[in-house]
Amino acid sequence: MDYVYLGRSGLKVSRLCLGTMNFGTYALENESFDIMDKALDLGINFFDTANVYGGENSRGLTEEIIGRWIGKGGRRDRIVLATKVFGSMGTKPNESGLSAYHIKKACEESLRRLKTDHIDLYQMHHIDRNTPWDEIWQAMEQLVREGKIIYCGSSNFAAWNIVEANYEAQKRNFLGLISEQSIYNLRNRHIELEVIPACRAMGMGLIPWSPMGGGILCGILNNPEGGRRARPQLKASVEKLRPQIEAYEALCAEIGKKPADVALAWVMSNPVVTAPIIGPRSMQQLEENCLVSELKFTEDLLKKLDEIWPGPGGEAPEAYAW
Repeated sequence: MDYVYLGRSGLKVSRLCLGTMNFGTYALENESFDIMDKALDLGINFFDTANVYGGENSRGLTEEIIGRWIGKGGRRDRIVLATKVFGSMGTKPNESGLSAYHIKKACEESLRRLKTDHIDLYQMHHIDRNTPWDEIWQAMEQLVREGKIIYCGSSNFAAWNIVEANYEAQKRNFLGLISEQSIYNLRNRHIELEVIPACRAMGMGLIPWSPMGGGILCGILNNPEGGRRARPQLKASVEKLRPQIEAYEALCAEIGKKPADVALAWVMSNPVVTAPIIGPRSMQQLEENCLVSELKFTEDLLKKLDEIWPGPGGEAPEAYAW
């Protein structure tokens, strides 16, 4: 496993990040423990979660599962632990968003569930248009002073949100955002327009989620069993994108690579990307994911992938103006 710096920070993380959103929903607790143990054995030291994970009626469950795993001992200092704040954790008026009130309460609750005294990377799960940056950064600064968090990151931010957040942090002599977590895959390349350039300019690491397109890029047409178990939304997307998926799977067969491997390796090949988030449901998937960095892309192959899954045309403003 290779390790790289997370953005402009001095923190080193593995080139793959273990996503835990399935823990407690699609993976039972003992299966989740086994996956985390195996990830450590394979050299993955970057674990990502969120306070809202665990299911609609069990928010916080995923953090609790990770906490019980950490509580078994000998694990906390081996991982870089990331979680998130923003989503609704209840029905009361101040149980969501990025108010200083909610950030403090949500952080303390995450620490309790995770059975740890600090969070390595505390990420804002979404932009809060109703809370000023002075309030947000004041709350984050206080958590840093108290030793409850070390670094801050964003997730699902627009490019101008990223730039504004970092400039406001700079005015306060605060480190600001060191990473952005965005959806990025062959099927969804919107962030190439402005978010990726913003991350590069701000010295931020990029942590792509859904690098395999939510199942679209995993060889779904040649996996009848997986297709039968697919969510209704995924089935609808497959029918809508069938010609592109057929062309993609044929290209992968032509080069002798699994579609999922090509999709993950393509995301990793972007120099701004730090670590894509993988959410394996089996040990085999986890082991296979750790080998994809060995896949190299020729100009011809990249051109063919662009023809099947076109991006926005490059970076702004050249993508839409002279």
